[in-house]
Amino acid sequence: MSERFELVATPLTGLHVLKRKPLGDERGYLERMFCADELAQFGWQQPISQINRTLTVKKGTFRGLHMQRPPSAEMKLITCLKGEVWDVAVDVRKDSPTFLQWHAVILSAENKCSYLLPEGFAHGFQTLTDEVEMMYCHSQPYMPTHELGLNILDEKLRINLPLAISEISGKDRAFPMLDNEFSGVSV
Repeated sequence: MSERFELVATPLTGLHVLKRKPLGDERGYLERMFCADELAQFGWQQPISQINRTLTVKKGTFRGLHMQRPPSAEMKLITCLKGEVWDVAVDVRKDSPTFLQWHAVILSAENKCSYLLPEGFAHGFQTLTDEVEMMYCHSQPYMPTHELGLNILDEKLRINLPLAISEISGKDRAFPMLDNEFSGVSV
């Protein structure tokens, strides 16, 4: 049991929503964003290798679906600091019973939730408001040679975005569609 976090399981094994429990009084509150000791019980076993922050200006923008293959596979803790996003994770673990299934949650500053992704999940989000700020904690450094991307428009994934895509990078749009030879990643 965690004093600062409540872990909520999703239908995909290992993928969790982390509800933060702020401590507050009339002055405001203190909200723990990461704690190695407490998150270890939820599967985070490595130190944080990188912390990244993004700003996405326009509502409807899609970023993702990104991940890294072994030996650079990474856990991610994803938090919305400002605005609201529809955050999606896709299971690409080779031997998983939920291979290529996805699960999405709403993350916002107000709901005080983060998404805790284990190794073997691709991640992306669509902004539901303008001016969205996100923070990512990564267990491994970014390695371009181990990057893997799925195309959000791939019909095999059947991901139902809440909004029409207003913006997407050329890189994300160019990720290939899955073919019959894609067998996932071993983690």
